[in-house]
Parts: sequence; structure tokens; C-alpha cells
Amino acid sequence: MVPVCCTYFRSAFLLLLGLAFVFLSVPSQAQNKRKPNVLLIAADDLNNHISSYGHPLVQTPNLDRLARRAVQFNKAYCQFPWCSPSRSSLLTGLRPDSVKIYDLKTHFRQTVPDVVTLPQHFKQNGYFTARVGKIYHYSVPAGIGTDGLDDPASWHTVRNPMGQDKAEEHLLTNVTPTIGLGAALAWLAADGTDEEQTDGMVATEAIKLMEQARQQPNRPFFLAVGFFRPHCPFVAPKKYFDRYPLDKIQLPPADPDMSDVPRDAFFFNWSFPDSTKKQVLQAYYASITFMDAQLGRVLDALEKSGEADNTIIAFWSDHGYLLSEHGQWEKNSLFEESARMPLLIAAPGATGSGQASPRIVELLDLYPTLVDWSGLPNPGHLMGRSLRPLLQNPQTPWGHPAITQINRSGGTMGYSIRTERWRYTVWQNGQGGEELYDHQNDPREYQNLAASPAHKAIRDELRQQLYKEVTPSLLH
Repeated sequence: MVPVCCTYFRSAFLLLLGLAFVFLSVPSQAQNKRKPNVLLIAADDLNNHISSYGHPLVQTPNLDRLARRAVQFNKAYCQFPWCSPSRSSLLTGLRPDSVKIYDLKTHFRQTVPDVVTLPQHFKQNGYFTARVGKIYHYSVPAGIGTDGLDDPASWHTVRNPMGQDKAEEHLLTNVTPTIGLGAALAWLAADGTDEEQTDGMVATEAIKLMEQARQQPNRPFFLAVGFFRPHCPFVAPKKYFDRYPLDKIQLPPADPDMSDVPRDAFFFNWSFPDSTKKQVLQAYYASITFMDAQLGRVLDALEKSGEADNTIIAFWSDHGYLLSEHGQWEKNSLFEESARMPLLIAAPGATGSGQASPRIVELLDLYPTLVDWSGLPNPGHLMGRSLRPLLQNPQTPWGHPAITQINRSGGTMGYSIRTERWRYTVWQNGQGGEELYDHQNDPREYQNLAASPAHKAIRDELRQQLYKEVTPSLLH
């Protein structure tokens, strides 16, 4: 007879052995639930002329495809409608008056040397981080093929392709020949293939970097892909121009009298015949559709990799772009077409996927959102808000305004505060004038209500709300 104590200990040993076998044979929760990858995709100077945003002519099938799996933010605003200040704000998580970048030449490490950037934070938390193309500021087209104002601390590896668009600048049609190509309304319907253009090369290199990242299977990746189009000069293969016959292009309606709008609200006051305007719009639209095709190549590669279901995709532009609205062109303006831009976020498990959100959000919100959804610690200095509630329910009441600013020569600064109905703007603390627009009744911002006695209460309320968001001394 086996003693009872021996039987007890033998049973206990077999039970422990079985538990150990189960524990060793089943991956741990950490192994099963690897951190999500991040695919951060930027377009340059892209406004909301996108079919998923309701544009009747522009063809963006791949952005439409992304919108079907993302939350599309229909009222997303930049902090500063100019390339370097906008990107510096987004990537540092700081408002422009904190990062202190107001031009295209100063590197943010000169003003906030120790700030932890968005990709740097992911790098410090175990991610493989890589960049291809324009994420931090580049001078376009002069800086194509260089590092531009890149930040080495942010990346493990970078790629700087340069395509035939650089070699063919002498072939451009330029209707603003007195200014540099970085701001010129110039275009080229190019010969050759997509892959020979810089953005085609950006897509190719992004696909290679994605494959490189997959060679580290237990390490998530943060891949930033920066397309240069539709930034001017507008260069795309000819087939994209052919999709937009000039007789199909509708010009924005002519503005009514805007003599009551402060002078500083205006920037590029170019005047062209309608035929030239249509050529500019054709070239801009062709550049959008060309960029969209390259985005499609990257999305295809992500899906083929098997990583799509564990990858956050964030698509954004640094600001919008005026196409003759208010007599204005390009950016550097607080008008709606300049300050508003596309923002789409596809997050694994988000219950709001495939829907559009009407809430007011900011580019500044992207950094905390990606950190939050990835389960990383908050670095503590971020001035935006996580959009997690809107990714789960795009209709969730939000109530947060968007603050956008721009500077003029002599240091004159203009600040706008946007709510779901109103846009209030103050120039030089009121000394340079004010603007107030009712987007519910005047979405094109034709009627400045700032001097209207009937709207004094809402003007004063928005001014005080703006002053709470922005240090009053900085409004001068």
C-alpha cells in the first residue's frame, strides 16, 4: 500500500508539472499582444479636395479606401498654416508659441533642444523608427534628396529619394516667374512612370523599410512616410493631368466685397484669367491623384505583409491650400481653406472605424492620440488631447476649440479660435482688427460679423476663450 502522503505529493507534483507545461507552451499575454505598429503618412499642402470629404471631381480612391477603415475628421485644423511651424508643432507636441518656430529656416532643436519628439518617444519605448521623404520640414523643391531640417534623434534610419521631377525643373510652366519655385504656381505634366518621380520613390522606399522592419518580428515599427505632393511645383505623370479636362474644372465662386476684413488676413493676392486658374487647379488635382496612387502602393504592401490589423495608420497634411478663394492662393492664411486639412486615423479595435467625425480637432492632438492608443507612457509635455473618445464614437460631445495662428512681417500675429459654429480671429491684440464668421450660415467666410452689435456677445465670449488658450502678452 502506498502511503497517503506519497500519493498526495505525487499528485501535487504531476499537477505542477502539467501547469508548467501549459505555461511554457502558451505564449504570454505580452507575446500575444505586441504593441501596434504606427504608419504615419503625411501629404504636403493638401487641402480637403478629396472625394471622401465630398469633392465632386478629385479622384482619391486610396484615401477613400483608408476612410472606410478609419475615423475621418471633417473639421481638423493645423496650428500654423505654414510648413515648418506646423510640422514642428505636431512633432514636438507643443503649440507654436512654445516651440517658437515661425519661419522655414530655424530648427526646433535651437529653441527647445531637449524636447522629446513623437517618433523619438516611440524610439525610446522600443520601436524601430524610420523615415522616408518629408516629415520634418524640407524646402521644396530645393531640399528634395537632402535631410532638410530632419531630426536625427528621432530615427534609426532615413531615406531621401530624389526623382526626375528635380532634373526636369527647366520644363515647368510657371505663371509666377518672379518668385522661387517653392512658392511658384508652376506645373509639369511629366513623361515617364510613377516610380521615376520623387513620390513614387518615396513609396518604393517605404515598402522596403516596412519589409526591413518585419525582419525584427518582436519589435513594432514606427514608419513615417512623407509625400511631397501636392506641394508646388505641381509635377505628376501626364496620365493624371488627363483625368481632369479643363472644361470639367469648376472655379471657386467670386467673393463679395471684403473691404471689412483686416488687411493682414490676406497674403498672396495674385490675379489670373479664368483659363490660367483652371490650369493651376488641373495641375494641383493631378498632383493629389498621383500622391494618392503612391499611398495606395504603401497600403497594398501593408496589407500583404500581414501587419495591417496591428498597425495604426494616421494620414494628415500640414495645412490646407487656397485655390483663389478670397482672391488668395496657397497657405499663410487663417481662412478656412488654408487652416483646415484632412486627418484620418485607422486604429486597430476602434469602434468608430469607417465613420466621419464632425468635431473640432487639431493636428496637435495626433501625438497624444498615437501614444495613448499604443499604450505608451505620456511624455508629460504634450499640449494636445488624445482623440481616443472620438475614435470609439466619432459623435461624442467634445467641446474643445482649435487654435490656429499666423505671423506677418514686423511680427504682427493673428490668432483664430474655431468652435463647431464660429471662427473668431484677432490681429495684433485687436489693434490690427478682428474677424468673426458664422460657419452655420456663412461656411465660405464672406461676412465678417466682428463689428456687428448683434454679435457682440459671441465675439466677446470667443475672445475671452481665446485669451484663456493663448497667453495675452503673445497676442500683441
